[in-house]
Amino acid sequence: MTEDGATVVAAVEAVAERIEAERDHLTELDSAIGDADHGGNMARGWAEAAAAASDLDDPDAETVAKTVGKTLMAEVGGASGPLFGGSLVFAAGDLEDGITAETAVAFAETYLEKVEDRGDARVGDQTMVDALTPAVHTFKKSIEVDDLPPIEALAKAVDAAERGVAFTVPLRARKGRASYLGWRSVGHQDPGATSTLFIAEELLAVAADRLGVDVPETDASSPTIPDEDPDEAEPEGA
Repeated sequence: MTEDGATVVAAVEAVAERIEAERDHLTELDSAIGDADHGGNMARGWAEAAAAASDLDDPDAETVAKTVGKTLMAEVGGASGPLFGGSLVFAAGDLEDGITAETAVAFAETYLEKVEDRGDARVGDQTMVDALTPAVHTFKKSIEVDDLPPIEALAKAVDAAERGVAFTVPLRARKGRASYLGWRSVGHQDPGATSTLFIAEELLAVAADRLGVDVPETDASSPTIPDEDPDEAEPEGA
């Protein structure tokens, strides 16, 4: 098994363990605004995905990710299967050359794009997109603009996802089962955004472990944001 392939397998196993541990919590969240099946569906799907990934013979990162995506599509019921799994199948192609900062950004962008397309959801609809979008945008900017180490960029992305989860609470759901509740969906945390955060947290933990470093303590703020308002900055030559 390639080093990158082994890393992805480890990440999938960690996610499966975390989702199983959070099964009841996700079910409780979904029972308030959905069918109360998100916890069970996700736990079953990720357990099967972890088993399928570990059974692969000498896989690379792309193969593992594609296998996991296909397994999630087959095993996770409802809309979550196509959203989490189908999007992963498409994004897996960006890992053809292994895991680097550049391929990780491409992977994240493709995954977000496919989730948006499949769910026809955007930020503010009270869905997993509310956690995924700020995470992906923060990760990309941290790598490409702020030139941060990938592990720190990932830590910032996780912080952004956490903020995105909190953002779903005061929203009125506009997609999925929760949208049928109308204004009664306000005040509830979205289960899909929550499981997205759990996945991101495990990716960060595994990445730190593989690199032999502590998980960075950081937030989603950017070092490129100026301290002063540009409109109030003193003009040159003044």
